[in-house]
Amino acid sequence: MLDRMFNPNAVAVIGASRNEGKVGRAVLENLIAASDNIDIIPINPKDTEILGLRAYPSILDVPKEKNVDLAVIVIPAKLVPEAIEQCALAGVKNVVVISAGFKEAGIEGAHLERECVALCEKYGIDMVGPNCLGIIDTASGLNASFAANMALRGNIAMMSQSGAICTVTLDWAEKNSVGFSKFVSLGNKADLDENDFLDFFYKDDDTAVIAAYLEGVKEGPEFIRVARQVTRVKPVIVVKSGRTSVGSRAVSSHTGTLAGADAAYDAAFRQSGVLRADSLTEMLDKSRAFSAYPLPSGRNIAIVTNAGGLGILTADACANAGLTITSFEEATIAELREILPPAAGLYDPVDVLGDASADVYAHALKIVLADKNVNGVIVLVSPQAMTAVGEIAEKIVGIVRNSEKPVLCNLAGGTRVQEGEDVLHKNGIPNYPSSERAVASMYALCEYHSIRNRKYSSPGVVNVDKSIASAVIKEACVTKTRTLGLESMNILSAYGIPVVDSRIAKNLPEAVRISEEIGYPVVMKIVSPDISHKTDVGGIRLNLKHADDVERAYNTMMSDVRHYMHNAQISGVQIQKMLSGGKEVIIGMNRDPQFGPLLMFGLGGTYVEFLRDVSFAVAPISIDDAKHMVTSIKTYPLIAGVRGEQPSDIDSIIDALIKVSQLSMDFPEIMEFEINPLMVMQEGKGCVAMDVRFTIDTSENK
Repeated sequence: MLDRMFNPNAVAVIGASRNEGKVGRAVLENLIAASDNIDIIPINPKDTEILGLRAYPSILDVPKEKNVDLAVIVIPAKLVPEAIEQCALAGVKNVVVISAGFKEAGIEGAHLERECVALCEKYGIDMVGPNCLGIIDTASGLNASFAANMALRGNIAMMSQSGAICTVTLDWAEKNSVGFSKFVSLGNKADLDENDFLDFFYKDDDTAVIAAYLEGVKEGPEFIRVARQVTRVKPVIVVKSGRTSVGSRAVSSHTGTLAGADAAYDAAFRQSGVLRADSLTEMLDKSRAFSAYPLPSGRNIAIVTNAGGLGILTADACANAGLTITSFEEATIAELREILPPAAGLYDPVDVLGDASADVYAHALKIVLADKNVNGVIVLVSPQAMTAVGEIAEKIVGIVRNSEKPVLCNLAGGTRVQEGEDVLHKNGIPNYPSSERAVASMYALCEYHSIRNRKYSSPGVVNVDKSIASAVIKEACVTKTRTLGLESMNILSAYGIPVVDSRIAKNLPEAVRISEEIGYPVVMKIVSPDISHKTDVGGIRLNLKHADDVERAYNTMMSDVRHYMHNAQISGVQIQKMLSGGKEVIIGMNRDPQFGPLLMFGLGGTYVEFLRDVSFAVAPISIDDAKHMVTSIKTYPLIAGVRGEQPSDIDSIIDALIKVSQLSMDFPEIMEFEINPLMVMQEGKGCVAMDVRFTIDTSENK
């Protein structure tokens, strides 16, 4: 789709300038400096020649035989829509709008941006930007940007919502000899966005690794779909900024509170195979690893070092990351014993000692790599007085080139290892400044090996009677009842989730009568659309065994609730059968603006926010996703059964998660809901929803 944007016959620069310091001059200079095969055409109504190139007053004046495939627009924002329309009339199908002053500048700019998008849709034009740095393609020699550096040629494709991140990365890459295939500054993503470029990089033969700096995604479900396809073939590493919940919309449930602004991205990345980086440095570290090394077939890692302390620290980092310090075969240990001095460490980590020569390092590394129990090696070099770091680096280069297993390097130090670092960089091999960074990159290689072999199962589908749920939600919309309590138990029942026997009493006599009909012991809960968390205001009483307990509980509850929330509208109390012997868990949903229904699971009851031990997934989910949600929380052993306890009915939790996933997809009017607690009985005995709260979007424009 975008081939001619990155490999054009001719490029027009609308707003080209002869004045130094102008963006239009920088773009033109970059195009001239990078390309020998692209016809470059300045567009400027005041000049007939710029930098030795013939200039035209308008794109419409350029001869048709020039075959302009790409126009780079660098003019005031208010003139851009007209320029796009002229490009369409001239037959130009690709534009990069570098100009700023659009939605980032306010209401008027947003209007201009929408006008540009409408024109692109009308004429079938693909647009990058506006408000971007430009694009680079090292294979075709295209530098349609105002970056200070042209990218070196390589196999990493990068896109970024920040132009500054682009320039920082390009400058860093030049110093560290890191090459790129494509470089895209996304800008405002008014037309082309991350999904378009993921798909393009996926099909690009020059690209083996995809890296991205994103501040958000435009179409969350489409991102997951495209990323799943891409990550089966190429690794995708993303650093996503804005991780905190500052500025997130107000929510009333535990789910919304715990979701914050970032949980949906974590879940979406995990479900689509995207590797998340916590920093720009980590993204670049991991991208270099994928660019330079084969994938390991497992997580068994060997360490070769000339410093025991570095070896121990690296072993700790491996263990913390989920990598295994391996056990060598006996033959490997015997071979190491033959070449290493008696004081050397023969087991993983292999300590060749501080005076090891380059040849000793090379022999030890080859022996370790040959061990079938080793999937990858981390080489550590500390600069002793006798350490020939440059020679060791030369040996490492030869071994890496012929190895089918990754060999990651940490030449540790500063000026004393610079020679060795230069040797590695010259040969396209990263040197990680710390062993922890080498371990993180090795983990990424191992993790992607698993991702690439992952099979995505289809979302679970449940046969349900939607009419009951539809009627309840429709009634809420008609009556503008935003919060649903006990009446929403019918929704759960309609979707096959067992619910506890519950009834509402409007006064004390009704409470006593209903309690006796249900059968003691019972639980009493306050019913109020104004109270989200009943425990916080004294709105729950447990294990009521006879009528006197019910009367005492009713009176004290009303007093307590009035004390904490004297203006709350109270509809009565909820009486339900007291169940015991199970584990309380919570299942919730908060509708994320980008990704849609975000499901939550964790231990339930009153401590969910305090423990914050929860997992998330974007709906619709498969059975595998549901299993991951249950097993990934830290307190999973409490559900699975510890110290002789009977395991809980985990299959019933998974079944409930699949059903609420479908419920979330079936009814977009549901903005939030929370089943807390879901009482999970012993294995084989199911689960029961004890309490539920729904928040409905009752607006007409939902």
